[in-house]
Amino acid sequence: MSPSPHHAPRARRSHSWLAVVALALAVAPLLPAAAQRTRQTSAAQAYVPPPGDAWARRAPAQVGMDSARLAAAVAFAIARESAAPRDLEQAHYRTFGREPFGQAVGPFATRGDPTGIVLRHGYVVAEWGDVRRVDMTFSVTKSFLSTVVGVAMDQGLIPDLDRPVHELAGAPIAVVGQEARARSAERFGEATLLQPFASAHNRTVTWDHLLRQTSDWEGTLWGKPDWADRPDRDPAQWLGRTRRAPGSSYEYNDVRVNALALAALQVWRRPLPQVLREAIMDPIGASPTWRWYGYDDSWVLLDGLAVQSVSGGGHWGGGMFISARDMARFGLLTLRRGRWGNRQLLSERWVAHALTPTPVQPDYGVMNWFLNTDRKLLPSAPASTFMHLGNGTNAIIVDPENDLVVVARWIQRDALDGLMQQVIGALGTSVAR
Repeated sequence: MSPSPHHAPRARRSHSWLAVVALALAVAPLLPAAAQRTRQTSAAQAYVPPPGDAWARRAPAQVGMDSARLAAAVAFAIARESAAPRDLEQAHYRTFGREPFGQAVGPFATRGDPTGIVLRHGYVVAEWGDVRRVDMTFSVTKSFLSTVVGVAMDQGLIPDLDRPVHELAGAPIAVVGQEARARSAERFGEATLLQPFASAHNRTVTWDHLLRQTSDWEGTLWGKPDWADRPDRDPAQWLGRTRRAPGSSYEYNDVRVNALALAALQVWRRPLPQVLREAIMDPIGASPTWRWYGYDDSWVLLDGLAVQSVSGGGHWGGGMFISARDMARFGLLTLRRGRWGNRQLLSERWVAHALTPTPVQPDYGVMNWFLNTDRKLLPSAPASTFMHLGNGTNAIIVDPENDLVVVARWIQRDALDGLMQQVIGALGTSVAR
């Protein structure tokens, strides 16, 4: 399951990601060298939580917060628990399970109590619920997926996000478990290899189109047609509509997200959870308890090994299963623009790109960096605030202006702004701009 999309059907010209990032980075050389060194030194000296549970706490007053107001914010979050069933498989069949081909194909789990964390200057100042419990995180998974794509860009495996995906990930893919069907006389002549970027339209789709959900990718993947995810109310549009040029429209679509995951797997030639663990989760001291799952039938043959192509969310089950504490570590990494102590795990170039508004959907960066552009998503928070957001609701809210990270799990979606209003109010004066 995933957060409701905000459709933007009006077409606009797609901007080159390199041009956008170059503009964002062009300001840096204009800063005095001393100022740049000060910023880098400050980031390196900021508190870095060690691995494990030895995460330093601070009383609210020690970090400039009012304890009573912060306690009220925590109570607010607990009181606004999601009304959806705690049995998340049951919740699925009440919602997305009613879509065409909506049957679950990945694991679900029963969730825990409302849970969350507030970090200020990297220190824990408030926690509620079981912050070590591993739960589904739905479309927050997309932020981890885009992160492994960002690492691929940083390492040169994807040298240009404006490059068509088929050029790097267009090789035919053997799906594990289809050998018997391929040999069946009734299916003689049918394609047995998967080529998700072979059609004329899909050959024009770039990495950036997929990252920003503007690709209008066409096809069926893991038994899910692209049109069946949040289907149009008019069934005549399901199979016969004209495709929009990539980059000209935004549509939140988990089938296309899973196409990105499969493409990233082809580039890395390694399971994406391994990449994430080695490049990000181990260096930030995450626990060993998180898991990233795909679907029962999303196994492919890669270099002689069966590898699961993971999903980008829990729309049909699967996705990232993770604790609130590990979510907070990831949020802190993004607050510090990819830096963890003395290590730059994600480049400034990638973070700048992730935080650049999508032209046809200005409150969305790359998946799943929701932006507070014009303060539409969180009116009570600064415009620089961004969220890693998923259904449930699961949210990692990052407020660079106030040096805050707020993790909130199993809270009503429309209560997120109220939560931030109270957390920021606990600073004594609201500094939202």
